[in-house]
Amino acid sequence: MTPSRFASIFFLAVLLTVAAVEAPAQNKGFGLGIILGEPTGFSVKGWIDSRSAIDAGLAWSFLHETTFHVHVDYLLHTGELTKRSDMPVYYGIGGRIKAGSAGGDRIGIRIVGGMVYFVPGSPIDIFGEIVPILDFSPSTDLQVNAGIGARYYFN
Repeated sequence: MTPSRFASIFFLAVLLTVAAVEAPAQNKGFGLGIILGEPTGFSVKGWIDSRSAIDAGLAWSFLHETTFHVHVDYLLHTGELTKRSDMPVYYGIGGRIKAGSAGGDRIGIRIVGGMVYFVPGSPIDIFGEIVPILDFSPSTDLQVNAGIGARYYFN
């Protein structure tokens, strides 16, 4: 991946994250942390309101070949399934760019499902997610990402 392509992808991810953090109805703050799995890297999340958030990842995929991965997702959270407000299930949709792939850069749609635990009395959350991805460029391919992570929230 060229330095200019990396800079463009990084700038787009930061811009989308900052736009989400500055949403007027935000009431849970902005979180920054890590995600481990496929891919592994940095995770950011900005709450729009008490149920919805934008999350993004800047990470590296180490399966088959080392590639840079950027994703941005819109998420909805519900405690209805777990009956616990401190451990909601979330789901959503987003997009992904995987740069440096042997077959060329890949662009796809992410369908996100996961669970988050808000650590009581702490600005930390712990999450796990499974994400089917349908790549549509340069060719159609179905992949599954999964990871666990944690974020620290700044209010």
